[in-house]
Amino acid sequence: MIDWLNSLEPALRVYWIIAGIASLIFVIQTIITFIGMDASDGLNADFDGDASADGPFQLFSLRNLTNFFLGFGWGGVCFYDTFSSKGLVAVFACLTGLVFVLLFFFLIKMILKLNKDNTFKTVETLQKTADVYLAIPAGKSGKGKIQISVRGAVHEIDALTEGEKIPTGGKVRVVKVIDNQTVLVQKI
Repeated sequence: MIDWLNSLEPALRVYWIIAGIASLIFVIQTIITFIGMDASDGLNADFDGDASADGPFQLFSLRNLTNFFLGFGWGGVCFYDTFSSKGLVAVFACLTGLVFVLLFFFLIKMILKLNKDNTFKTVETLQKTADVYLAIPAGKSGKGKIQISVRGAVHEIDALTEGEKIPTGGKVRVVKVIDNQTVLVQKI
């Protein structure tokens, strides 16, 4: 292995060394992430910087440095024989490293969307129309049920009315939330 590495041109050797070390660190970071340990537990490898993106990740961190060098090293190895100018190889290696960092930001952004709270809240039904599922007795004398669509999901909740009885199949509008399971409706 060492003989093969020594037989390479110096610039290509540097790209291979960077790619190898960055790949090893990347694999270790990935394993640590998947077994549930945070890479920063016991290690504070993030740099303080004002150039951070919106979100819980920093622009200048050990993980992003690893991602950049991973793209830089492998980009240099891949583009080395493609271009005759070694300066152009370095430019494309840098661009590849930046693409790796941007790809990481994009993936984190997508993962953070999974963390969104999408629980149904009765207040989301205010001023929406619904179908009466079980007849609603007149004058708050008893509860009926309505089916209402909120964010693409149909929910069945208890309903009261202050007016006349609303039969099954009728259309209503939610005018007030009484509690987490009950709303006040009026006939449309």
